[in-house]
Amino acid sequence: MDNESTFVAPEGVYTVTDEHKPPPNFAPYGGPAVYPSKVSSVVVTFPATKQQSGAPGFVQLLGGNKDTKKDKTNGLKEREDGISLSSSDTPDEADQPTSTQEHAPTSPSASQEPHTLFSHNPTASGKKKQTVRPKHNIRTTSSTFITRIQNAEGLVKTLQSKQGDTTFLFYNLAKSWLWIEAGSKAKDPLSRITFSKHPTCHDVNASTASPEHLDVVIGFSSGDLVWLDPITSRYARLNKQGCISNSPCTAVRWVPSSSTLFIVSHADGTIVVYDKERDDGAFVPQDPIGKSTDLNGASSSEDGSQREWDPTDSIFVTMPPWHPVTSGGGLSSNGKPDKEKAAKNPVSHWRVSRRSIVDFVFSPDVKYVGAISEDGCLRVIDALAEQLVDCYASYFGALTCIAWSHDGRFILACTDHIEPRPASLILVVARCQGHSSFVSALAFDDLRCDGRTYRFGSVGEDNKLILWDFSSGALHRPKFQASHHQRMSMSSTISLALRRDRSAQYLPSINSPGLEGRSFRYHPAPSRNETAVVQPVLVKNIEGDILTAISFLPRSILTTTKSGHVKFWIRPLALRSRTKTSRAVDIDPLT
Repeated sequence: MDNESTFVAPEGVYTVTDEHKPPPNFAPYGGPAVYPSKVSSVVVTFPATKQQSGAPGFVQLLGGNKDTKKDKTNGLKEREDGISLSSSDTPDEADQPTSTQEHAPTSPSASQEPHTLFSHNPTASGKKKQTVRPKHNIRTTSSTFITRIQNAEGLVKTLQSKQGDTTFLFYNLAKSWLWIEAGSKAKDPLSRITFSKHPTCHDVNASTASPEHLDVVIGFSSGDLVWLDPITSRYARLNKQGCISNSPCTAVRWVPSSSTLFIVSHADGTIVVYDKERDDGAFVPQDPIGKSTDLNGASSSEDGSQREWDPTDSIFVTMPPWHPVTSGGGLSSNGKPDKEKAAKNPVSHWRVSRRSIVDFVFSPDVKYVGAISEDGCLRVIDALAEQLVDCYASYFGALTCIAWSHDGRFILACTDHIEPRPASLILVVARCQGHSSFVSALAFDDLRCDGRTYRFGSVGEDNKLILWDFSSGALHRPKFQASHHQRMSMSSTISLALRRDRSAQYLPSINSPGLEGRSFRYHPAPSRNETAVVQPVLVKNIEGDILTAISFLPRSILTTTKSGHVKFWIRPLALRSRTKTSRAVDIDPLT
């Protein structure tokens, strides 16, 4: 029964029921696929009854508030026929924003509230904040950064006709970024935007998704960032001066607890926190080997001695004047707004590694960030305190992908030595052997993770889709017992585990001998004889282009190739029937 469109797992048969193939000719997309396609998804709930013409929900769809009539007559005609637009070489022409954001509170009581990295400053006078949209209209822009836009014919009518939950997919392909509807029989995407630079990563904000607008952040090979709303066809460029980082963007994630904040990692080893509604500020990040250091790269410590910044022991944080922790909410000593501390981008700047940051993920409680880099280290960062908690070394070379279990107990990290290895926040607990080439992506299957047994999947350049199961109760028993005493974990790691209110059989007691007074953050890779080996549950060879992404949805598994070929592998009926309510970002329409 196992063939090109099916595979058999212990729980039943998975079958391809929907797929989106890339066009045969890449020319309209800006050339060949230099960077691998990355896919994100979001579910949008459209009202059960159709909106009447001119209803507030679709005023923004046609172009805005002040210029509603203009956009109705011009913008709608331009897009209904599906004709593409090309831009000239003149600079951006910004539309007036529909509202302004006041970042500084005016009441004394508001200024006394504590400020953290992910906190939001209240608006003035307690007024309800209006939705802020990107400033520029893609249909009328003259920016050379956007070279072409093509919407599906009758896009506005198509969206107006939607009812109930609709899942949208977004992916990059060559120099283009595409928006499609999952399960749709339409051959053309809902929208295709071609840029002068290569999109390398993107993310959609599930918490703000609505029939009226979507918030999408796209990172580029040039280091540029674009905040895009594909429904209203509006965008805004961030970091356009290149004053923060002009190295390629490697990953971008919306902060799950925020509607405005997102984090971007770069190839220069930095992670930067942004707010979509802020303008760029005059900011130059400090360098750990800059003017405060000597020629040998040693910086002054508190006791006056010289020491070199060690990326395995700390992250180097540069706080702008408007940073939430240092700015006091943007107020001066007399309680009035301080212009020098007016909220701008970036919110904060972290230098994490001397090598490229490959990817990062948030912990389920949004307190921590797990980041992997080409220096072969997995770092756990306290995002609120902006401090390095732990640094784990890989067995071989760089790490290529990362995932965090939704109960917060395990992190998966893959090395470029074809071995994904689930690692806890304490120590490496298992190695997984099955791929014959580099691993491209991995993810946990929430539907088959119950706190005792965990399912995850991985895809690699060997075109293999592999499913793995491991039991947390068995991971503390390695395949070969080590001949020497096992390396003890550091105290900061134990405190991190205890804060999560989790207990595990392999977690050493806080009273264990040798732990007192230890504060080392770096963990070298343990002996291979000390870790258990997890065997694959299923190995599926998929013909075609190199596999680059995998996602587990409640009713299917989604795989993607480098050239943008997306497949939905529907789950066995027994699993689909017991699917519970899922997060919006994970819902898919296949039934």
